[in-house]
Amino acid sequence: MKNFILSLIIPFSIFGQEFLTYNHNGQQRAYIYYEPSNIEEDAPLVFVAHGYSGSAQEIMNYCGMNDLADQYGFSVCYPEGTSDNWGLNFWNVGYEFTQDSNVDDIDYITQLASFLQTTKNLSVENTFLTGMSNGAELCYLIACEYPGLFKAYAPVAGTIFPNGLTNNSCSGLPVSIFELHGTNDNVTLFEGDSNDQFWGPYLGIDSIINYWTDLNELEYLNIDTLPNFNNNNKFVISYKYFSKQNDKKVWLYKHKSGHSWDVDDIVVAEEIWGFFSQFLSNNNSSMTFINNKKFLIKKIDLLGREAINKGFQLFIYDDGSVEKKYFLE
Repeated sequence: MKNFILSLIIPFSIFGQEFLTYNHNGQQRAYIYYEPSNIEEDAPLVFVAHGYSGSAQEIMNYCGMNDLADQYGFSVCYPEGTSDNWGLNFWNVGYEFTQDSNVDDIDYITQLASFLQTTKNLSVENTFLTGMSNGAELCYLIACEYPGLFKAYAPVAGTIFPNGLTNNSCSGLPVSIFELHGTNDNVTLFEGDSNDQFWGPYLGIDSIINYWTDLNELEYLNIDTLPNFNNNNKFVISYKYFSKQNDKKVWLYKHKSGHSWDVDDIVVAEEIWGFFSQFLSNNNSSMTFINNKKFLIKKIDLLGREAINKGFQLFIYDDGSVEKKYFLE
């Protein structure tokens, strides 16, 4: 006698989390949706994409974004990739060993974003994307191929695989980017690797940052060394490019940790939402922002002289903090 086991995928929710599927071109794609109990209409939406071999559940458990959603009033979607030939979840970003895949993850994310914006009454304009490793590479892929889909992007420990891009190049449209990357990352090397035989050739972080800095026409740069609360000399250095002519920004947090979402001395999710919140179109008067406002009291050069508007400068603020800034013109 044969025993039959009937397996059903049934949507369910727990503590504000909904475990759901979305039919994308005939394939049921899993995702987790989270919203605070007091969510308001037209709230922002943040997508968080997992790394290679990871899952929606895994990155939700460690990224800390749900707690921020409760605090600041936005929803979170954790989409899940499809399985490769080894049965491991991945995003189709141009890896050497997935060249035969025809999975269109850009279209999946596009459709899912539109579906959630419509069915959950979320903001079409205030939708953002972040991700870890392979999920960060999904950020870059969409930023290159379909930059207008999200208001801003925050890839963590990711890079660009030219083989995954149409004509091996980005679209050339301005977009705001915030990359967090470790110089001790031994999976996605900070300097890139044009000869990688497993993942395939990929770009270095400096070249990626320079590309979008030039494309966005950002003429100013703030450099700051963040406090090393752990006293382990693993300093995080922030590079913040901006312009007085447009609202685009490119940030790089360069740290000494490895290939990880966790970085010494900072809470990555808070830094990401702090970046995203700068671009919110505030149609909701009760929306809460991360406010890092401080007041400049003195501006000097490296020799202590009153600074001119060129080269390295030290900005001293009323909260005791000091920022190193470099003006490109």
